[in-house]
Amino acid sequence: MIEVLVVDDDVRVARVNAAYVEKVPGFHVAGEAHSAAEALRRLEMPPRLDLVLLDHYLPDGTGLAVVQEMRRRGHQTDVIMVTAARDVSTVQAAMRHGALQYLVKPFAFAGLRAKLEAYAQLRRTLDGGGEAEQAEVDRIFGALSAPSEPDLPKGHSPTTAELVRRSLMNAEGPLSAQEIAERTGVSRQTAQRYLKLLERTGRARLTLKYGDAGRPEHRYVWATRA
Repeated sequence: MIEVLVVDDDVRVARVNAAYVEKVPGFHVAGEAHSAAEALRRLEMPPRLDLVLLDHYLPDGTGLAVVQEMRRRGHQTDVIMVTAARDVSTVQAAMRHGALQYLVKPFAFAGLRAKLEAYAQLRRTLDGGGEAEQAEVDRIFGALSAPSEPDLPKGHSPTTAELVRRSLMNAEGPLSAQEIAERTGVSRQTAQRYLKLLERTGRARLTLKYGDAGRPEHRYVWATRA
């Protein structure tokens, strides 16, 4: 599990963001903090944190100051800024201090989910270790550039889209439209329609399974598993 610290001066916002994080498979909220000092104290405590979702406006300092102090103390914990600060100078400073991503408030769950899924993909890419050729370097630097959650075309249900997306993302391998239909309770035709949408928007990847005879079976895998 990726252990996450949620830092926001507003207790209610912190709770909402923590609930969002917990909805993304593979992530666990290790704690919440509501000030710069509290965030820095939490970094010194077990369990070891992998990621900090960090607000910029804190009652006793700024998120950027927290990142600077983290690095000064030797903490290499990854940081995603989650803040209403949208001036270019703050965004630029966040990049220079090593923030991996920057999510502007207000945002919907889909926006945070896309950032977290991209971060998880980056972790999987880096876990391989070894030396990297240019193609691998490009993949590492591009891992956080996940496509935004697409707007659904007319006639598509957000609830059904979420069911199909979760079934595919939680699967251990490629699934057919029939298998998705069985897991979600929708028809095979409906599952196929939403799978094609995910493929077109880059969220899923199509694979082919060849049998003894006839046309190959279309199977889909969540794109971040590629």
